[in-house]
Amino acid sequence: MLNFLKKNAALIWARKHVQKAGEFKKNAEKNQEELLLSLVKTAQKTLFGREHDFENIKSVQDFQEKVSVADYEDLKPYIERVKRGQANILWTETPEYFAKTSGTTSGSKYIPISKEGMPFQIKGAQSALFHYIAKKNNADFVKGKMIFLQGSPELKEDFGIKIGRLSGIVAHHIPNYLQKNRLPSLETNMMEDWEAKVDKIVEETEKENMTLISGIPPWLIMYFEKLIEKHGKKIKQIFPNLQLIVTGGVNYEPYRDKMEELLGGKVDIVQTFPASEGFFAFQDDYTKEGLLLLTNHGIFYEFIPLEEYGKPNAKRLTLKDIELNKDYALILTTNSGLWAYSIGDVVRFIDKNPHRILVSGRTKHFTSAFGEHVIAFEVEEAIKSALEKYPAHITEFHLAPQVNPNEGLPYHEWFIEFEKEPENLDLFKNELDDQLRKRNTYYDDLISGNILQKLHISSLKKNAFNEYAKSQGKLGGQNKIPRLANDRKIAELLEIYKL
Repeated sequence: MLNFLKKNAALIWARKHVQKAGEFKKNAEKNQEELLLSLVKTAQKTLFGREHDFENIKSVQDFQEKVSVADYEDLKPYIERVKRGQANILWTETPEYFAKTSGTTSGSKYIPISKEGMPFQIKGAQSALFHYIAKKNNADFVKGKMIFLQGSPELKEDFGIKIGRLSGIVAHHIPNYLQKNRLPSLETNMMEDWEAKVDKIVEETEKENMTLISGIPPWLIMYFEKLIEKHGKKIKQIFPNLQLIVTGGVNYEPYRDKMEELLGGKVDIVQTFPASEGFFAFQDDYTKEGLLLLTNHGIFYEFIPLEEYGKPNAKRLTLKDIELNKDYALILTTNSGLWAYSIGDVVRFIDKNPHRILVSGRTKHFTSAFGEHVIAFEVEEAIKSALEKYPAHITEFHLAPQVNPNEGLPYHEWFIEFEKEPENLDLFKNELDDQLRKRNTYYDDLISGNILQKLHISSLKKNAFNEYAKSQGKLGGQNKIPRLANDRKIAELLEIYKL
């Protein structure tokens, strides 16, 4: 009876939520400008606000003239003061949390999350589930167990500010109505050793009625493979009532074939776009491509055409200016005190009514040793098309330029870990090259002009990428191995895993 009530309550809440969400979808452009001016007014008396003349900002144009695009290194002097407990620096108060992430030249990043910003991290995930329930007209998954594969929820504290990984911070804010059905145990979630943690999660979940599983695709694959190895069955045989997988962190498409093979049956997928800086978007219609941009979640968005990114006086566009099917560097201003902040992600709009995006890459993750500027979206679409013609299962891959080969012209080298190779690797390789040439005219010109030879594929041993990640201390957590590089630093470390 209790499960019946939970299911019906979820359906009612979901329908009301989606109906209410229609308002922000229709008025996104107008609301975005109002939001920016509201954020500026709130922060007028902060150190950053005084230094950038917030008092005289009356329009988006004023803001863009007075506040330059910034990366973490630009904001770091302010963040260091906030870390020492100083208020009124970037935002009116000290943040509630610092989300600790890795990847900058100077070590870890500390991304502020204010008490105003934190609720939107949770609301984004809730909204994704409500939109799914309303579209599916089914909330059966609330009757079973749910697992959130995430980092440790253990938090440290300095000057009254709690510090931890985003997924660990979020773990402290899971709504009460989900807590009873949630796995794994707190003790298991606190484990730092990722392999041991996944083994323990398998032990805790293998006999449960799992209905929802959430995590980034590489974690999910590792978890599923351990379950299959132990039971000799596909995931839908182990968890027959598994209805929904919620994923984020990386583009799901390159993992789709592998996931479908492991699942062995129909499971709905909802993709999301969360980050330490905010919860930006989610798939509001699980049957269609594209993620709904959340324009009412305390974040003002700007977009720089990718070909202009990093150049002086690059155009900074707002929602009303964007074009479909064009790549933009994503710039954020948030209610946690990030101002014109370049997050490093590249997005592509596929719809304006409402505004839906694809995450097409990273500003720093591309291959352009020869001027071709190949980005992740092009690579992932090329490999998807090649797999449709020559089926195979790919666990992971990395693309790097080979500028000085022992013989012949330079080329792109693809390090690919196959779960199952295509029947004819040469035909697959040629198709992959053709597909990339269709998507990137500069690459096509280099091949046609005999500047480059066709791409090479280097097949890697099973578990190569996990072993590489472990060797670098990057297994699990929020760590993701870049799929594209402009040098051979990662490629050289992958050489030992070649077949």
